[in-house]
Amino acid sequence: MKTTDPLAGIIAFLAVAERASFTSAAEDLEMGRSAVGAQIRALEERLGVQLLQRSTRAVRLTEAGAVYREALADIQERVRDAGRAATAFQTEAVGRLRIAAPPDLGPDHVAPVAARFLTENPAVSIDLQLSTDAVDLISDGFDLAIRGALAVEPTLVTRQIGSSPIIACASPAYLDHRGVPATPQDLTTHACLHFSELRWGRRWRFDRDGEVAAVSILPRLECNNGPTLLAAALAGAGIALEPAFVVGPAIRAGTLVPVLTDWRLPVIPLHAAYPANRNIASKVRSFVTMLAAAFASHPDLGGPPG
Repeated sequence: MKTTDPLAGIIAFLAVAERASFTSAAEDLEMGRSAVGAQIRALEERLGVQLLQRSTRAVRLTEAGAVYREALADIQERVRDAGRAATAFQTEAVGRLRIAAPPDLGPDHVAPVAARFLTENPAVSIDLQLSTDAVDLISDGFDLAIRGALAVEPTLVTRQIGSSPIIACASPAYLDHRGVPATPQDLTTHACLHFSELRWGRRWRFDRDGEVAAVSILPRLECNNGPTLLAAALAGAGIALEPAFVVGPAIRAGTLVPVLTDWRLPVIPLHAAYPANRNIASKVRSFVTMLAAAFASHPDLGGPPG
């Protein structure tokens, strides 16, 4: 089949020109001698000029062939350089790393890891996009997404990198004023601060020894941003249902108090997701490993698997 590929036959030509032998060139290229000859004939036909003089005893360059070889003097080294540059992505952390992460997780938990990763990998730059929207990694051009609720997608590799329990909590001032709920049903008489993208909606679900309580709440404040609800809870606006990675520091400081602690709330599993490929870039592998290690040692992210 005739080809218009401008590179077709060039490597075969250069090998024959260097070795002055079709047989030796074929051995170097691990090709059949006839295949090498066919590639060079196709190259000559495409160029419209004879590059090699052939006889039963020798092969030599024509004048046109010598000029052509001279013009291609650095192409093999450039091809090798290009190969080394591409291979570096598999062996070294280099290039731009595009990450999608939830806004609630990004500033306090992903950004510090990203900063350390940049310090340790000076050949990498990071584009960190924070959004509650589920991105399509391939069509949107992301290398990696950090996700809580995980939809199984056959085009992605997923790795659980942490988990975080959900906690019902309020400020001491609110509880002093309104009282402490004794049962999940008591929440119907309290001001509830609701994360609007909670996957089970406005029914807060609690479990205790197999007993399930699903309480329909009417939010006094509803928002799609965890830190905003945290600020409202700290200000005494009501009882918030938030993951530990948002409210954990405030609980340890005593500025928020957990309620209904004899009931269990769901645990949020946190996953890293990236396009399925046998050749995962080193920058992705290294960042996920660093993130998983950071989450494992964090009191609000290293809980049992969800």
